Amino acid sequence: MSQALKPSPYVAGLLCRCPNCGKGHLFAGFLTLKPRCEVCGLDYAFADAGDGPAVFVIMIAGFLVCGAALFVEMRYAPPLWVHAALWLPLVLITTIGPLRPLKGLLIALQFHHKAAEGRLERRAP
Repeated sequence: MSQALKPSPYVAGLLCRCPNCGKGHLFAGFLTLKPRCEVCGLDYAFADAGDGPAVFVIMIAGFLVCGAALFVEMRYAPPLWVHAALWLPLVLITTIGPLRPLKGLLIALQFHHKAAEGRLERRAP
């Protein structure tokens, strides 16, 4: 497949599709990768997003929820049960919702840029 026909890594990743063909599904479960693409046969053994998606989600959710909670506390000073009722659902929405698309995006970008684990080269004496 030529480079011009390859899907955008951003679109393929956010849609949780194969980074090579853009058609096959990337995940077998919520965050479990399939062994390979059912359309083009790309082996997903290269894929290792590590903790990257979780870190991005924590930073985004923390910024949104903490900022909103501080604003509401300073502006209205509601009782603690109101904070619990407001922020628990928002925490769940802002953490669980984007986790899968962000993992797909990081895997697609890893494939697109041919990123791999660093290795030391041995130099001849």
